[in-house]
Amino acid sequence: MSLVALIPARGGSKGIPRKNIRPFYGKPLLQWSIDVALAAPSVDRVVVSTDDHEIAEIALAGGAEVPFLRPLELATDTASGIAPVLHVLEQLPDVSDLLLLQPTSPLRRVEDVEKIVALYRQAGNDSVVSVSLSSKHPAWMFSMSPDKVLQPLLYRSNVACRQQLPHAYELNGALYLASRCFLERESSFLNKQTLGYVMSPEHSVDIDTLLDWQWGEFLMQQTG
Repeated sequence: MSLVALIPARGGSKGIPRKNIRPFYGKPLLQWSIDVALAAPSVDRVVVSTDDHEIAEIALAGGAEVPFLRPLELATDTASGIAPVLHVLEQLPDVSDLLLLQPTSPLRRVEDVEKIVALYRQAGNDSVVSVSLSSKHPAWMFSMSPDKVLQPLLYRSNVACRQQLPHAYELNGALYLASRCFLERESSFLNKQTLGYVMSPEHSVDIDTLLDWQWGEFLMQQTG
């Protein structure tokens, strides 16, 4: 029985080509997640799932395991995000719990890993995911019709200011933790009983665009 940290890193990346191995603040983006997982006492194994030989070589050199390559059909733009997770569980039958660390969240800390694992174990819940306080409340968001008419996404009563609204949280993409049984049953890290572990905004950057990349490097420079 073990907790494996899984880092999914496919070779294709449309927004930022070769994003997962592009140097981010001095080392490949992927390496930041590997280093955090290796330094976390609660993690038993650090596994990278990739379809790409170059990424596999960099991951191995960085201290992670790459026990197999991901099938190409699980590395396309249209493949579901949970499919590589279930594939890893099929290949590693001794894994009881799985912590997913997306390589696009390089500012997460070892402290975050340890705290989410502690919450998971203390609460006895089958799944916990990391979130951050949303900077924009959905009560102030709208859709727009073809003729430019705004429609509120949510019903909104006469709320005068955002301080009167309940806090809204969003998935930050940094940490997803669940048991094998939960993942095989739900084919997801989320259900109605999933707990949230709150991370600070400065450690919740999810790199998807070049602007995200620049902002992430700026924050890394500030926080060290």
